[in-house]
Amino acid sequence: MKNLYILWSFVFVSTITLKAQNKEIAKADKLYLQFEYVKATEAYLKLIDKGENDTYIYKQLAESYYKMFNPVDAIKWYAKTISTPQDAEIYYHYAQMLKANSQYDAASSQMATFANKVPNDPRAKEYKENPNYIPQLLEKRKLFDINSLKINSDKSEFGPVLTNDGTLYFTSANQKSKKTDGIKEEPYLDIFKAVYNKDGTIEAPTAVAELNTKWHDGPVSITADGNTIYFARESFAIKSFEKDKKNHLKMGQVNLFKATKMDGIWTNIVPLPFNSKNYSSSSPFVSKDGKTLYFSSNMPGGKGDNDIWKVKVNSDGSYSAPENMGDLINTMASEQFPFVTYDNILYFASSGKPGLGGLDVFSIDLNSKLAEKAINLGKPVNSEKDDFSFSFNSQYAVGFFASNRSGNDDIYAAHPVCALENATIVTNSKTGTVLENAAVTILDNNKNAIETKNTAANGTVISALECNKSYTMKVVKDGFESGIFEMPSNKGGKSIVNAALRPIAEIVSKTEIVLNEINFEFDKSNITQEAAFELDKLVQVMKNNEKLIIVIKSHTDNLGNDAYNRSLSERRAKSTVQYVVSKGINAERISGKGYGESEPKVNCQEKCTDAQNAQNRRSEFLIVK
Repeated sequence: MKNLYILWSFVFVSTITLKAQNKEIAKADKLYLQFEYVKATEAYLKLIDKGENDTYIYKQLAESYYKMFNPVDAIKWYAKTISTPQDAEIYYHYAQMLKANSQYDAASSQMATFANKVPNDPRAKEYKENPNYIPQLLEKRKLFDINSLKINSDKSEFGPVLTNDGTLYFTSANQKSKKTDGIKEEPYLDIFKAVYNKDGTIEAPTAVAELNTKWHDGPVSITADGNTIYFARESFAIKSFEKDKKNHLKMGQVNLFKATKMDGIWTNIVPLPFNSKNYSSSSPFVSKDGKTLYFSSNMPGGKGDNDIWKVKVNSDGSYSAPENMGDLINTMASEQFPFVTYDNILYFASSGKPGLGGLDVFSIDLNSKLAEKAINLGKPVNSEKDDFSFSFNSQYAVGFFASNRSGNDDIYAAHPVCALENATIVTNSKTGTVLENAAVTILDNNKNAIETKNTAANGTVISALECNKSYTMKVVKDGFESGIFEMPSNKGGKSIVNAALRPIAEIVSKTEIVLNEINFEFDKSNITQEAAFELDKLVQVMKNNEKLIIVIKSHTDNLGNDAYNRSLSERRAKSTVQYVVSKGINAERISGKGYGESEPKVNCQEKCTDAQNAQNRRSEFLIVK
């Protein structure tokens, strides 16, 4: 506490002394207070060049660039400013500039400082409610919402699969057997089932006694008609093993079995013919038509540890030779737990593909001949732990998977999140040709930038978005008028936004540059993000036409007294000029003047409607020569 007090005292005293003794700082401050931000920054930079390095000067530079909406330079000086403690608003401004420059993690850090300083500020409260929303949007789009099931115990549960009659089968070590395995010191695995209700509730599970032995049993897969089940079981159950005489061991494997249902009971249990004493086969899945059986195995001819394989199930009950699913799926590590949806999407777990840690769940479209790689499902299905045995029931529109993220293998439900794939197609409004390398920025309802991408050769940007939300596409291309395009709320699937940009020359008439309304916040003259977007069009025109000289006329409505309106319009005209000059336009080529309410576009006097007032609040960009 003592050191902190000394630090604060030093900063306070040094700032007061410097400001009192340095006339050049006073001159720069005067420019700042007169809204001459370009000249003010030049004055402050000259002071720094002379060795006057002080956080007060850094702050003034940062605030000047903030008011001109120059994120890059503002960030540079805010970073220096906060080397000593500052008022809360400085951290807020810093965060806004960082967000404007797509530095979302850094922005979140500054917002946290701001929120700690003024916890009751509405902006602070909003931030605390969801501090990481921008990084979350930048991460892989969430595909599922998940929840842990009440059937979980303090033992292992995994391998969930829901049949169309509402029966959830799974594998669990939650039984009272005295026999335990040597891996987790848990009871051997058994097959269980539970009634899954349409409201998502689950009845108490029961063991499927006729399928369980004193050895490991499960997981399972059941045909669409519910009459045939495939499941894994230790080969010791059929007394199949190899003897290691040297070490006095019996070496068993995991085998696959089939059973059929009769009077509600699974009977006629038989091993599959491609089982072996030399390798294991497990985690079976049978296709909806019953003609293909997928499974994992470490049989010879694979890519690595365990691979995903498949066999054809013939009408006479025989099986084809096992076929490896290939490099798009299998790796040198382990791939397990295949599951194929009705629309032929294969889900599987892999420890060899890029993931978050341990086993991750992946998917690949088996219908697509153009598939380049399997897709990681991302969070929340995947975590830094093992995540596996994913299944999905289309009739109930719910998936299930297992994870040891809690320290134990538990089963989770996975509810699909509504998703939207949007294509923004950028074209020349005059010729209809597509425009390559146009920058498309997607904004959410709070005007936060979600992503920025450049169009490909076909003029298109593809974006994965959340449905039931509206978005705005901000499109920028050299030589064209920048555009804003609204995308209304969408229930999912695919959508297209046609973004036709006018050639920049079309906004130039003989007498003026025609821009959309330059909006300011109430009673303020700072350049907003929306205003900067419009003014950048003027900057582009002036850079393309180096002989143009522009006069800006700023007008207000007739609310308030004449002197106040003239002063406000003068400040706004000056801010507008400052912004354009800060973008590299010679100050001799642009000037501005405020006219207050003296030149209304609609002469409605004291009976103006809101719409008429809006028309009178305007900026004009006249061409002098």
